[in-house]
Amino acid sequence: MAKRKSRIQLRHGSEADGLREAGKIAASVLGKCAEMVAPGVTTGEIDTAAGELIAEAGCKSAFLGYKGFPGQICISVNEEVVHGIGGGRVLNESDVVKVDVGIETPAGWIGDNAKTIPVGSISEEAETLLAATEASLFAAIDCAREGELLSKLCGSVEAYVAPLGLTVVKQFVGHGVGRQLHEEPQVPNYWDEEEMRNRRFKNPRLQAGMVLAIEPMVNAGTDEVLILEDDWTVITADRALSAHFEHTILVTDGDPEILTPRARSYEPVGL
Repeated sequence: MAKRKSRIQLRHGSEADGLREAGKIAASVLGKCAEMVAPGVTTGEIDTAAGELIAEAGCKSAFLGYKGFPGQICISVNEEVVHGIGGGRVLNESDVVKVDVGIETPAGWIGDNAKTIPVGSISEEAETLLAATEASLFAAIDCAREGELLSKLCGSVEAYVAPLGLTVVKQFVGHGVGRQLHEEPQVPNYWDEEEMRNRRFKNPRLQAGMVLAIEPMVNAGTDEVLILEDDWTVITADRALSAHFEHTILVTDGDPEILTPRARSYEPVGL
């Protein structure tokens, strides 16, 4: 993980506009990659197409080469949580595919977003997992308001999915976004005061101008995860399904602004 800036950056005016542009491009690339998800397609084909789309937009991948990451995007299937590498894996009916796209504009602004896409028909359990994960993202976004503590936003994800028997991944978190892929603050998907102190997570009050990548990673089984021998791909320890949805948002003096706009995939479930 790259060293994080110690101070939370506030983005206004032209800087916010730069992030809006980056977010829209990242959302467009994600949408086109999602349209490719189908039985018989390989994860490598989607990764290659993503690289072409990013280049056509005059941008570069924010992931390629990051600490040696070899892919244009992250593409993770079924029990793979995040950071999957595109390759020869063939998608099959009933798989769930997490596509995470990060781009950097020529001006140096980052756009970062992700969604989980079903391959054809999926099980009722998988449908609930995906719908709940997306809904927990929007529950967290609704908490991204000036004056609220970050902990309210973070805790809202686990509060949403836990009553459905689902768990949140605690090892990996969301983050601030700006000119770096990972900036302050860290944005976990749960909140435990003692644990957060031990992990040195900050709990600031949100201010207009903060830009956050909120990204629930939710599992159908245990919250424990493992990293494969490629040193990147994160999987659930019990091999249960996992889902991942992400938006980059701007805190304003009113409603939070989603910088990576796309239509919702599911009706909310649960609470």
